[in-house]
Amino acid sequence: MAVRLGLGALRQLPVQSRPRVRPGTVPAGIVHLGLGAFHRAHQAVYTEAAIAEAGGDWGIVGVAPRSTDVLTKLAAQDGLFSVTSLSDDGGETHVIGALAGVRHAASDPAAVVALLAAPEIRVVTLTVTEKAYQMDPATGRLRPDAAVAADLTGDGPPATVPGLLVRGLLARAAADAGPIALLSCDNLPSNGKRLHGLVTQALEYAGTPGAVVDWVRGNVTFPGTMVDRIVPATTTETLAAAQRALGVADLAAVAAEPYRQWVIEDAFPAGRPAWERAGAVLTDDAGSWERLKLRALNGVHSALAYLGALAGRETIAEALALPGMAAMLRRFVAEDVAGSFVPPEGVSVVEYGDSVLERFANAAIRHRTIQVAMDGSQKLPQRVLHTLIDRRASGASPRWGALVLAAWMRFVQGETDAGQPLPLDDPLAERIRKALAAGRDTPEGVVDALFGLTEVFPAELTSDDTIRTLVAEWLAALTTHGVEAVLAP
Repeated sequence: MAVRLGLGALRQLPVQSRPRVRPGTVPAGIVHLGLGAFHRAHQAVYTEAAIAEAGGDWGIVGVAPRSTDVLTKLAAQDGLFSVTSLSDDGGETHVIGALAGVRHAASDPAAVVALLAAPEIRVVTLTVTEKAYQMDPATGRLRPDAAVAADLTGDGPPATVPGLLVRGLLARAAADAGPIALLSCDNLPSNGKRLHGLVTQALEYAGTPGAVVDWVRGNVTFPGTMVDRIVPATTTETLAAAQRALGVADLAAVAAEPYRQWVIEDAFPAGRPAWERAGAVLTDDAGSWERLKLRALNGVHSALAYLGALAGRETIAEALALPGMAAMLRRFVAEDVAGSFVPPEGVSVVEYGDSVLERFANAAIRHRTIQVAMDGSQKLPQRVLHTLIDRRASGASPRWGALVLAAWMRFVQGETDAGQPLPLDDPLAERIRKALAAGRDTPEGVVDALFGLTEVFPAELTSDDTIRTLVAEWLAALTTHGVEAVLAP
């Protein structure tokens, strides 16, 4: 049996794969909520490089909100894990040592609250996905369910992300523990503003005294970010590749594409790691970068997921190889996405879209279409619907964006073009099924029924006859002929 990765195994690692920071030597300055693969392949990589280049007490305490699987593996490996950068001509594997500790929020929420209130913690980062924010995707307002309401108004231990943040800030204010930045790294439009709004609404919902609200207003910032790196789910091959490269077993290994990007609004009242030394872009406003990525990358990703899954393609690269797919996506970017927003200065949306397709063609990144397609009701507004709405506002008819939306409507019906079952992994799964049961006799009926999901589809979209017609026409074509025939050049 192979030796397990850990501090005791560092000398066995190839020199080029060893961590740049040794766990235990850098005190914690960051708490991260969400220990998933993306954080480990993105923010942890940037932070380790920043510490190695410029120093600072910026070790990360990683918090797993619910699952103990990754946490247990990391704890057994002294917080060490590897990231393999995959490409068609091979890959490189590096062990990351940025973690200064791990915690489990569900079993010990008090410890997490205490961390958030500790003066040495000056930055909190989050990768908890859209669902955990408990926000209405159409309005951006806090949508407290029973658990969130109990967290904010009850005496029990917090069990949700809004509850943990509010309890932590209340404790920090009570201790006057100094300023802190809360940094959302999730794919949400204006993610910093949304997190700010969530915390503000949660404090109001909890009946927080005015003095505490004033303390939060004066001591807590919410910088916006744009994050980008394709990180597929870990598989047995991921673990095997890491072991081949390292000579030891790493059960917390992740793989990712070589490309990575992080754009950060520079608003940190108590300091931050020198992330720019690791290649991050520091800016006054990340909004245009966020829209670029959400619409021209994530929107394309979702298109490939729905259309590819319907056509029976397992991976994103295989979906992109479908005849006519790349040409359709180029038209989607050029004709719909590019005219829907103002990009960052000096950036061509069309050229950015071409680079995205090059990245998605990387067959070594076996990003499964089914994985990308999950939680579609939460992702559609940011990735596709805003493009449709903004193009309609300028008088255009976003034909290709309507095809992407129709592909989602066909996907949630649960069968591939060949009649094989498709999973519906979505927080609104039951609502979607009920809507389909009420309106799936015709494409127009399906569109009408699904447009009734008002938490997903805003009135400015559902009341637009042009959009309804385009989506229904594409849905009819996909249902009758299938993806390959619809895309065929």
